[in-house]
Amino acid sequence: MTIRVIELAGSAGAMGAAHGRRFAEEIRHYTEDRIGLVMSGLWSGNRLARSEVLTIAESCLPFHDAFSPELTEEMVAIGEAAGLSPAEMVVAGGFTDFVDAVRASTGGPLPPEVFEDDCTAFIVPDDRAQGAGYFGQTWDMHDTATPFVILTDVRPTGKPRALVFTTTGCVGQIGMNEAGVAVGINNLTGADGRPGVTWPHVVRKALEQTSAKDAMDVITGAHLAGAHNYLVFDAQGVGFNLEAMPTATVVFEVTANDVLIHTNHTLSPIATDREVPRPAQLQASSEKRLAKATELLAEGDIDEQTLMAVTRDEEAICQVGYDPYHVESCGAAIMRPRTKEFWAVWGLPKDNEYELFSLATA
Repeated sequence: MTIRVIELAGSAGAMGAAHGRRFAEEIRHYTEDRIGLVMSGLWSGNRLARSEVLTIAESCLPFHDAFSPELTEEMVAIGEAAGLSPAEMVVAGGFTDFVDAVRASTGGPLPPEVFEDDCTAFIVPDDRAQGAGYFGQTWDMHDTATPFVILTDVRPTGKPRALVFTTTGCVGQIGMNEAGVAVGINNLTGADGRPGVTWPHVVRKALEQTSAKDAMDVITGAHLAGAHNYLVFDAQGVGFNLEAMPTATVVFEVTANDVLIHTNHTLSPIATDREVPRPAQLQASSEKRLAKATELLAEGDIDEQTLMAVTRDEEAICQVGYDPYHVESCGAAIMRPRTKEFWAVWGLPKDNEYELFSLATA
């Protein structure tokens, strides 16, 4: 199956309304699924009534609006077109940050399912890619998310065009803009969640910038609801990895010749102090994926075919859901900022073909 693509252009409200109308039924289904996961306690630590879930989501809305009124307008417009409230859209789009905020507000024991083991990402510096480096990653999520994966071609008025890998109803998850700024993520499980802005807003605002440094400043300046690892890389070969916990962020800079790889466990002591202790099975998975990607990218020149092969690795990296976690590689993206090339695949990379898109021309 090929990835579905939708072009969204104009004002924030117009883009959101077009998105919501196109995928209204899917967005409602996806949102109900995510709210149900939070209510069940599987990813949030305690059973909750629907009203309790939405009350926590409502507490996050002022932070979204303060961070980016335009992106909040877009998010709200998606929901209005699909018949959903702003609070419901916070859960649908920012689920993996939102559950950090929920856990912090409810307390209680944490079942193993609450620990996300999502995404293997890498930045290949220019010196390892014949002068034009890459950003790439798998997008791993609860396996019920796969049918909802799409690619949006966003052309907001007065801001850079961007290709954005996402799910129906979400403003954005991974992407690259026409200035050659690429932004991606790995999920982390934070113990310091709080009402705040969720990661899709952070990704999209970072994609409004024209350099990796400016994108980094967006991330470090956000009042985050939950923990995520962010990776940014630009057409000048400048890149950063940010272990961004709600109450602290640690930045690693991309260096020549060394591929920067990150999975789902923290690498810095400051971030680790704020990470929920992970089940041994998931810690082993994250470490295995990190080690395997390091092995596969250790030597020689790297191109997009090399990276596609990494995402298809069935030994560790291309994940298939299993009890009780049900996390799989729902898709993947590879970007080359200097050439503005973007490869995307829907579903398990091992089973599907990448498609090439370009931001080199309007």
